Amino acid sequence: MADDLTPLASLSLTHVHYDPTDRISFLCAWLALVPQGLCVVYATLIWSTREIEIALLFAGQLACEALNFALKRLIKEERPRRMNGKGYGMPSSHAQFVAYFAISMTLFLLVRHRPPSPGVRRRNHTPMTMLERAVWSVACLVMAAAVAWSRIYLNYHTEKQVIVGSIAGAVSAVAWFIITSIIRQTGWLTWAIETPPARWLRVRDLVVEEDPCQAGWEKWDDKMTALKAQQKKKR
Repeated sequence: MADDLTPLASLSLTHVHYDPTDRISFLCAWLALVPQGLCVVYATLIWSTREIEIALLFAGQLACEALNFALKRLIKEERPRRMNGKGYGMPSSHAQFVAYFAISMTLFLLVRHRPPSPGVRRRNHTPMTMLERAVWSVACLVMAAAVAWSRIYLNYHTEKQVIVGSIAGAVSAVAWFIITSIIRQTGWLTWAIETPPARWLRVRDLVVEEDPCQAGWEKWDDKMTALKAQQKKKR
C-alpha cells in the first residue's frame, strides 16, 4: 500500500535557503520575503481604501513581474555555481520587484503627491511635509538595496543579475509613471472612475492629495468634536 502513494511536492513560494550559523544569512532570508509581504500590503490597501492610484501601482508591479518572467526565459542565464534556487537567474526577480516598488513610491511621494497648500488646509488634516516624504523615499530605496544585496549574499544571484534586475525594475517604474501620468492628463482615469462598475466598487482618487486614512479620521474627529461640544453645553 505504501508503494502506491504519490510523492508529495513542496510549495516553495516562501522556501528560502540560508546558513543557520550566520546571523546575516538569517536576516537575508527574512529580506527575501519582502516581495511577498508587499503583495499582501497591496491587496490589503486596495480592498480597504479602493484607491485607484494603489491599484495602478499594483498593475504596474504585475507588469514588471511579467517582464521579468519573459526576460529570464529569453536570456536563459543560470544562477551562481553554488546555486540556492531553481530556474534562470537573469535578471533577479527580487531585485526587479523591489526596485520597481521603491522608485514608484519615490516618484509618487516627491512628484505626484500634491498635498493641500497651507491656505486651504482643513482643521483636521495634517499632510506630510516634503522632508517627511523624502525620508520615506530614502527608506524605500534603502529597503530595495538591502533586498537586492541579500540575493547575492544568499547565492541566489550574481552581482550582474541583481544589477540588471534593479535597472529593469527602475526603468519599468519610470515608464509606468509616465504612462499613468498620460492617462491622468488625458482624462481617461477620471472617466474610468465614473463608470458604473467603478462607482459600485467605491473606487476613488484621493491619495494623491491626502493620506488614505484621512477620510475616516475626519469623520471620527468631527464626531469627537461634536461630542465635546455637547458635553460643554450640559455643564
